[in-house]
Amino acid sequence: MGFICGFSIATGAAARLLSGYDSYGNICGQKNVKVEGIVNSGLDLTHRKYVFFLDPCNIDLVHQKIKSIALCVSACPRKELKTLADIQNFAETNGSTLCSYELQPSEYTTDPRAAKLCPKFPVPESAPIPFFHRCAPVNISCYAKFAEALITFVSDSSVLHRLISGVMTSKEIIMGLCLLSLVLSMILMIIIRYISRVLVWILTILVILGSLGGTGVLWWLYAKQRMSLETQVAKDNLQALLIYAIAATVFTVILFLIMLIMRKRVALTIALFHVAGKVFIHLPLLVFQPFWTFFVLILFWTYWIAVLLFLGTTGSPVPNEEGFVEFRMAGPLKYMWWYHVVGLIWISEFILACQQMTVAGAVVTYYFTREKRNLPFTPILASVNRLVCYHLGTVAKGSFIITLVKIPRMILMYIHTQLKGKENACARCMLKACICCLWCLEKCLTYLNQNAYTATAINSTNFCTSAKDAFVILVENALRVAAINTVGDFMLFLGKVLIVCSTGLAGIMLLNYQRDYTIWVLPLIIVCLFAFLVAHCFLSIYEMVVDVLFLCFAIDTKYNDGSPGREFYMDKVLMEFVENSRKSMKEAGRGGGAEGRELKPMASGASSS
Repeated sequence: MGFICGFSIATGAAARLLSGYDSYGNICGQKNVKVEGIVNSGLDLTHRKYVFFLDPCNIDLVHQKIKSIALCVSACPRKELKTLADIQNFAETNGSTLCSYELQPSEYTTDPRAAKLCPKFPVPESAPIPFFHRCAPVNISCYAKFAEALITFVSDSSVLHRLISGVMTSKEIIMGLCLLSLVLSMILMIIIRYISRVLVWILTILVILGSLGGTGVLWWLYAKQRMSLETQVAKDNLQALLIYAIAATVFTVILFLIMLIMRKRVALTIALFHVAGKVFIHLPLLVFQPFWTFFVLILFWTYWIAVLLFLGTTGSPVPNEEGFVEFRMAGPLKYMWWYHVVGLIWISEFILACQQMTVAGAVVTYYFTREKRNLPFTPILASVNRLVCYHLGTVAKGSFIITLVKIPRMILMYIHTQLKGKENACARCMLKACICCLWCLEKCLTYLNQNAYTATAINSTNFCTSAKDAFVILVENALRVAAINTVGDFMLFLGKVLIVCSTGLAGIMLLNYQRDYTIWVLPLIIVCLFAFLVAHCFLSIYEMVVDVLFLCFAIDTKYNDGSPGREFYMDKVLMEFVENSRKSMKEAGRGGGAEGRELKPMASGASSS
């Protein structure tokens, strides 16, 4: 990717992108080299620093470009010009000629070629785009056709104007509500620790009661309608009710059996959520991990887009059918942007994996330190240091595996989009099945990768060894994993819903006192989307911490049994869970008979600290 960036800058793409160029291959603001077979090329345009389009509103939506002759001018027209006399007066006053190079300002009103070589009337008021030296119309209504393609749901422009004015006039309220969602997310992360036990059992009871109630209502409706069968429609409805009631009964029985089997595993979820709350108290910098990750991603995406823009103007000047110049790359170099896209996916996944490794390292240090007062001053920074010094290869390999699965899925999605309405039903079904399978595989690998990073933080082993160790632990604790991922994820989802609803309700109450707003839809949508994004970022860190704690707990119970010399590292809450499990299952020392290689370095190192 560094080579692609250097190549795009070295071949002059940066100058063409920033300074702009006209339809004859001349870069504005500098002397140019003659292009063979192209008139008006090789001009000295040192004093003409801005690109001006003769018809800036003629936009080709298919090829995503302006279908107009481009010229280099000294200044953009700062007011609307309606006649050739106005253009001539502008050229004489400002020294900026808006017609083609072969016409002199004195010929604008007399030469018959002016109708083709001068701008389309009226010439809209324009202003230069900062840093990119292009004259852009000030009035965006010039791009009405483009706007219609983007906003197809707006048939009345007044509706769009009211929506935008509602956002602009309520920007202070929007910013305040976004800040409120941030505060609510942080508060929720703290109080989950104290309400996790009550919340889990309330959810469990509500799900059971809801299933029983729904099944009962269906059977009641079936019994009631069975009494009066007068038409064929009533008989069909009765048959449908019977099917629904039977399906609901089967579902309720299965759900009840699952709850019965996993009721003891739910206690582990409660204990892990309680300990996760303590982790955030001892490691408060964990809360800010989403901010740093988002900031790094924004920096990388900005760099990636800039290089992509440079690539778009890289190449050699080639005459097109209309006699103007286009820049095209020849040979294998024209496929560089494909590699650039792969780099976008891989490095984005790499940055996210670095966050997972950082969180895993800090939580592992917390878990395997017996005396919490002996924790490093900044476990997060210590984890980042270990990542940079020892584990970048592990993270790169894990993120590359995700990239290998994500790219085929994106290709299939692109093919499905392009063939929409053209392929037959069988092909459409096969494509969707392949996309679905790749999506499931990607999710499974992402979860396995996250646990592999935790095993790496504990053992300092390479990626493949860590992934194998993590997979064995997860398989041995499959029911516990299922309980944590169902109950825990549902709790966190309800937390997100709570934050979005609270923020939206506050928004409605605040906007209710503002009589200037005619439409609240867009401000509320913006606020609710931001609230969900913030809640997701914070609670995903919470979910990550719970997953890391579970793997540490599973390893702790596998290789330690609480006897002298093999004491547990776990928190008192988890210790109580283990003791209760032993009493109920009557299997004292269940974890003491484990054999094989112990997962070692982080545990011993943390205890000695």
